[in-house]
Amino acid sequence: MLENLTDRIKQIARSLSGRGRLKKSDIEKGMRDIRRALIEADVNLQVARDFTKGVEEEAINQKVYESFTPAEMLLKIVGEKLIELIGKVEPLKLDYQPASILLVGLQGSGKTTTAIKLAVHLKKQGRKPYLIPADVKRPAAFEQLRDLAEREELPYFGTRLDNEVKLCKQALTQSVLRRYDTLIFDTAGRLHIDTEMINQVKKIKNTVNPSEVLLIADGMTGQDAVNIAGEFDKQVGITGIILTKMDGDARGGAALSMRAVTGKPIKFLGIGEKPSDLQLLHPERLASRILGMGDIRTLQEKAEKSIEEEKAKEFQKKLKEAKLDLDDFLHQIKSIKNMGPIEDLLDMIPGGKDLKKLMDEKQLIRTEAIIQSMTLDERRNPKVLNASRKRRIAGGSGTSVQEINQLMKEYEMVKKMMKQMKGRSPSGPVLSGQGPLGRGPMMPPSFFG
Repeated sequence: MLENLTDRIKQIARSLSGRGRLKKSDIEKGMRDIRRALIEADVNLQVARDFTKGVEEEAINQKVYESFTPAEMLLKIVGEKLIELIGKVEPLKLDYQPASILLVGLQGSGKTTTAIKLAVHLKKQGRKPYLIPADVKRPAAFEQLRDLAEREELPYFGTRLDNEVKLCKQALTQSVLRRYDTLIFDTAGRLHIDTEMINQVKKIKNTVNPSEVLLIADGMTGQDAVNIAGEFDKQVGITGIILTKMDGDARGGAALSMRAVTGKPIKFLGIGEKPSDLQLLHPERLASRILGMGDIRTLQEKAEKSIEEEKAKEFQKKLKEAKLDLDDFLHQIKSIKNMGPIEDLLDMIPGGKDLKKLMDEKQLIRTEAIIQSMTLDERRNPKVLNASRKRRIAGGSGTSVQEINQLMKEYEMVKKMMKQMKGRSPSGPVLSGQGPLGRGPMMPPSFFG
């Protein structure tokens, strides 16, 4: 999302390279370009105007310190204003025992899926979530939540009732008896905001006295999401927002408009379909990615979750001793795939967009297939690969002998690089290689096509 905005900011920074100070004419032209990019990204018009006006006022005649170039100074100001626009991090308020979270929103915004993701997130935090299907009107609402909850082994209220108030009261009683500390109410949605839906939500709110009323808004709807948030806040009173579908082709403007227009914080971003694909909003990290500086911290966190600590230590030991084999490469491929699509990972790396042209995810899959078709002895000692073994591996992996030869050639290149780096201390499980995304000792060159 917001790739066009990132490109515009980079262009402006490049145009300022070599300048001794920030001139008014340069700033005004740059802000016109940024305002246009913000509007194209579906940012609210008034928000875009206020943002660029604020940057312009601060940048004009701004002193450029010796340690900064004019381009860096502008990026610094834009970054600070982006963080201010997105708003500070506001964690969930879960002081009550049990704490109740009311999820509201239109049909199709992803409420039920988000309820599951939120429960998974809270469970990882050590809490005991309890899912309650509070939509008594839609026939499939109960079954949808039940099926998703059972798949993730999450507790849920399993009694069907045709009255939302009675259902919520019974769920509250069950939660106390079973000692659940966080109740997540999945309320009814409609294709549009109507009186019946609002009244149902109000009844539930009055019954459970929630500590959080979170609007689940589809990030792909752009300015409609902002308008929906304003209407729900007016009718029900929301305490925060979760933007869903932020991994797709969403232009992303809703993420930059929500706080300024509604005054309500964005608590989470839905970034995928898996139950773990719910991300806390970090304004500094989002601003860094918009500025094209990547999000190395998030990338490191994803790496830490995907690679087991002991295997990482063993891998680093082999790396230091320049003893990596193809079995180690296979483990790295699986770890990278567990972190998510390569395209998403590249978005977190400074300059990662430029690498997308070099990256070939299909080649990654072919490399994995080739190595998996080898015996354990062949992976650990590739020197034993003769012509007949290569033909067997090619047949088993659906590749060609030429591709296997290319992989072996690249493997030898990596070994040579490892020997050159022997004695250096790697900085992390995935980012310790030389070059973009640790290309070199951490990954075979065939990852890059």
